[in-house]
Amino acid sequence: SLQVFYVVAFDISDDKKRYRCAKALKGLGTRVQKSVFECPNLSERRFLKLKTAIEKIIDHTTDTVRYYRLCGDCLDKVEVSGTGSQPDSSDVHVV
Repeated sequence: SLQVFYVVAFDISDDKKRYRCAKALKGLGTRVQKSVFECPNLSERRFLKLKTAIEKIIDHTTDTVRYYRLCGDCLDKVEVSGTGSQPDSSDVHVV
């Protein structure tokens, strides 16, 4: 199935919920900042499973999670200042 590159950013106030959210993301992506993960190879099914898991963790009245789906052309235009590296787009397929 098609693999898609997602950036997941979250702002979660509760320490335990923030830890659980990060734990759910760890197996699927790389932590590039404290509350930002790059997930380069998510199928639609895996993405929906992840999103469903996160929906069950967060408090919908105080927390925010954003999911950015990036196309290959967008990945090539990502800019990084300071430490860190460009996202790896070698395994991303564009439809």
